[in-house]
Amino acid sequence: MQCLVLADKAEGPLLAGRADGVQPRFLEILHSWGLAEEVHEEGPLIDHTVVYKDGQKLYHNRSHQSDSRYRGLHIITQGQIERIYIRDLLRHRRLVERSTIIDSFETNNTGSETYPVRASVRNEKTGKEETIRAKFLVGADGAGSNIRKQLDTPFDGVSTDIYWAITDCIFETDFPYITTFGIYTQIGAERAKEIAKSHGHIDSIKANGRINDHSLTAEEVLEQTNRIFAPYTLKFAAPISWFAVWRISERVARSFSSPDLRVHLGGDAASVFPLPSPSSVLPSSTNTVTRHVHSVMGAFGLNASIMDASNLAWKLGLISRRHARLSALAPTYDIERRLFAQRIIKVSGSYLRFVCNSYLPLANLEETQGSGNSAYEEPPPLDGTPAGDLRFLGAFFGAQDKFLLGLDAPYEESLINRGEEAERATSVKNGVRAPNPRICFSVDVTGYLYDKMTGASVFHILVFGSDLQGPVRQELVAFSAALGHSGFFPRFGGKELFNVLLVTKVLPHEAEELLRSEELAGLRETATVLYDDRAPDEDAHYWYGINHAKGAVVVVRPDLWIGMSTTPGTVKAIEAYFDGFLVPLHWEDEINDVQDGVNLVNGVNGLSNAHRAVGGVSEISNDRILVKSPA
Repeated sequence: MQCLVLADKAEGPLLAGRADGVQPRFLEILHSWGLAEEVHEEGPLIDHTVVYKDGQKLYHNRSHQSDSRYRGLHIITQGQIERIYIRDLLRHRRLVERSTIIDSFETNNTGSETYPVRASVRNEKTGKEETIRAKFLVGADGAGSNIRKQLDTPFDGVSTDIYWAITDCIFETDFPYITTFGIYTQIGAERAKEIAKSHGHIDSIKANGRINDHSLTAEEVLEQTNRIFAPYTLKFAAPISWFAVWRISERVARSFSSPDLRVHLGGDAASVFPLPSPSSVLPSSTNTVTRHVHSVMGAFGLNASIMDASNLAWKLGLISRRHARLSALAPTYDIERRLFAQRIIKVSGSYLRFVCNSYLPLANLEETQGSGNSAYEEPPPLDGTPAGDLRFLGAFFGAQDKFLLGLDAPYEESLINRGEEAERATSVKNGVRAPNPRICFSVDVTGYLYDKMTGASVFHILVFGSDLQGPVRQELVAFSAALGHSGFFPRFGGKELFNVLLVTKVLPHEAEELLRSEELAGLRETATVLYDDRAPDEDAHYWYGINHAKGAVVVVRPDLWIGMSTTPGTVKAIEAYFDGFLVPLHWEDEINDVQDGVNLVNGVNGLSNAHRAVGGVSEISNDRILVKSPA
């Protein structure tokens, strides 16, 4: 019997505030879960950026562009996204238990218990308590995470003296670029103090230069904002829904997983920022103080959380369903997502310092966490001149534009990302986002490759077969045999685990004839055939860099990152890749890592629809979630 319990500390969905924009990669992930349309059709699209400094326009250009089908930054509030998640859960007959938290937990590392996690769960309204025994616990309960604290995991990084205020409200303004991504960088810390003192806000500045963020009001922030925005003006056009002031810190958990791999951190608990309670609807005379663990520059909070979710969910899903080994697959979550978080701290921190005219050094996480993400490129130093600002912007956006969209996020070498010494059959590296070119599905329908790469827990096996003739055909014959009774396909789970797509350069009527022979029976009976009929400089073979004489097999992970590639005839390389972490079906009785039972997810911000991957784990909102998977 399948049992799923979702527990959330909040009394209801988020009403106002918090995140308000999603990147293209966020939407690509949601598309694989069937939810992208509900999100990207909600709000406006931002596809330009304007930067002002000292009242002068420094930069204005088209931005947020990529090869993703989702162009631009899509504006939608976190509350709207949460309600979409809740509707989807209801369609899957799942309800949220409100006002429920996990007080404490412990794990049994002896290996003798089927459910090594034991958690104490309490309803804050009724006081009812219960003990849940589980296989896994995922803590994503914010920067002040109780799960992280109980693990005694250090939160490495620095706290800055940079304060930000945010208001969720309706404005009236004469600012001409209201539908762009607008950045005003005008005053430094000393000038900010002068403004505060000139308006009688001396008490808001402490002796050490820090701001008394408890005393600032929305009206004071608006007044200072108008001085920065001059000659343009802003005024409130409706009651304020939400207002917060926060001091920015830059921190990453030293490990995203416990040593026994039974407890994992995600979302805000691991590396991103917290926001006030979802029930905060504040009058303008009050505020809420929060502590961010990186700046809001880059919109990484909600967006990084969904990437944490998609990365962790399929791994726990395969382990829970006895398809993968805990000791092999689970460690890759920390390897991949913690280094990604380190890059967020550097990219977001560099951006923040430019906007705030700050020369504070970036957090040096390498001292405590070892080597950092090699993909980060240091921008040129700021020198306070317009020319220096333009050099910074050019270098920064040139190096980080795709990362700011979630599309440039390479993962390091591991069991699931073959190293560079391994033979590759494409020009696309392992461990990067799989390209998503347009392609033909039938004589009547075209679309994007990702349209045929859906599902939260299956590997997508892309077989590039060119014209299905000549040398490439012999390669395809060898691969087709591996789909039979003795190959990797049935050995590791067949269609339950693999989605095979044959990408060919021939037309539908030609493919039917060329695939008719018995030597390609495995491909014909197993694969979905796609027709790559676009021009040679824009087709799928081009995007993946395929040698037409040899063809290629590209293994795309469930979270749409490339794991490995090889030629179709090199079946042993494919088998070796999956042997590294998957469990052959006839060996599953030897696996003692996981048995069917319960998973606990505490406050998983962004883990929506992960229940599709593990048969249970899912995200509802920003606080605490309890999940039981199939028993």
